[in-house]
Amino acid sequence: MAIGPRLDLRTTQTVVLSPQLQAAIRLLALSNLELQAEIAAELERNPLLLEGDDSSDGDAGDAALLGPAESAAAEFAHPAPAEAASDAADQVGDSLDVDFIEERFHHDSSADRPRSSDGEEDFSPDLLAAEDDSLAEHLSRQASARLSGLDLAIALAIIACIDEAGYLGEPLAEIASRLAIPLAEAERILAIVQTFEPTGVGARSLAECIALQARERDRYDPCMATLIDHLDLVARGDLAQLRRLCDVDAEDLSDMLHELRSYDPKPGLRVGGGRVTPVVPDLFVRRGRGGFVVELNQSTLPRLIVNRQYQAVISAHATSRGSKAERQFLEGCLANAQWLIRALDQRANTILKVATEIVVQQAGFFEHGVSHLRPLTLRQVADATGVHESTVSRVTSNKYLSCARGVFELKYFFSSAVHATDGGEDVAIAAVRARIRALIEAEEPLKPLSDADLQSLLEKEGHALSRRTIAKYREAMQIPSSFDRKRRALVRAA
Repeated sequence: MAIGPRLDLRTTQTVVLSPQLQAAIRLLALSNLELQAEIAAELERNPLLLEGDDSSDGDAGDAALLGPAESAAAEFAHPAPAEAASDAADQVGDSLDVDFIEERFHHDSSADRPRSSDGEEDFSPDLLAAEDDSLAEHLSRQASARLSGLDLAIALAIIACIDEAGYLGEPLAEIASRLAIPLAEAERILAIVQTFEPTGVGARSLAECIALQARERDRYDPCMATLIDHLDLVARGDLAQLRRLCDVDAEDLSDMLHELRSYDPKPGLRVGGGRVTPVVPDLFVRRGRGGFVVELNQSTLPRLIVNRQYQAVISAHATSRGSKAERQFLEGCLANAQWLIRALDQRANTILKVATEIVVQQAGFFEHGVSHLRPLTLRQVADATGVHESTVSRVTSNKYLSCARGVFELKYFFSSAVHATDGGEDVAIAAVRARIRALIEAEEPLKPLSDADLQSLLEKEGHALSRRTIAKYREAMQIPSSFDRKRRALVRAA
């Protein structure tokens, strides 16, 4: 049999993600604030895109509203059977006509707040908040006011080694060696830095931090100094040993412990950090007439339209000059603008559909609280909404929901199940954790519940959990063990 080259024609099918589909998938995973930055960048790149407002009319661009998401809200009754839940979710954004070219991304919801009549923005306390100085800037400003020359340079080098909690993060000997100065000189400058506000900064240990604050209050007597030197005994709750070492009675020790608890172990956190950016919810859930209403938050997103006036001017200019490059550029900008508006509408419909199904499945949580949180998986929501599981994962990433009970990430509503011992309904892990926290908060301080006690109580309520699992949940919630809780209770009781 001869071996030789030959040409064959074969037909195969492959799945290829187009660049536009990849961009649409990326938009789906963005939060509203990230999407706002993406839209702002596109407005800079595309001259045909225009940011409209409530006063925009047909002169600037076509006002074609989006069909399937006219209200950007889905309302459903509670309770609802599985068929009604599926129908409620399918009514929102199921029938997007891809042949219809939308030229405006606009939804009306309770989040849309009209501008004032005089053109000024509504007052917000956030407008008065300014960027706070960092701890290093705060200390450097005090150093510049009190020191100069070489002393100021040494002080700034020490301040640079102070962490955000206010502690000196590097041994002073190493700082002195790096600056080529005597250790005594570094000690002198550090003593000056330790007099800066807030009191306690520049300390090298917790005991030194508390001692600085005690000196500032003129409470650093020999008894308090002995107590500060034996903070390990305070942590263990060894009150008898503390009374012997400090040579005080129970009443004086109680006053000293009360004074000790008033000191700040991390004084640096009181300064700096900058403005805290609040979480902006992507969805709102409120109670309607027959149930809950899910709305998209469109207050953070601009209203996009195609600038037909500018398109007409550029098109006429390109036609008169016969420039093929200008016409191609104009056609590309128009196609990108129309695609972006369509992609934003598809994103809104998908998010609203998935969020509506989540609220339907977790209606007990919105009605009664975390104790009624049900086990839920991405697969269940994907099957109910008719989308892929990966789409549900992208929708619930970096998205937040605001309701009467607070602001929650959409991932919060997905949880594994804890099986019931009596054959009852399974509950979510988050509900079990909330029950553990409630039991610990209701315990007697001097008789705390051990993990074995918690296991017995939960088993009586129908939750099959091992002691090791309860300990894992307790540690995840940063709740100390029963021994540590009793020790702290003894110190508080003193």
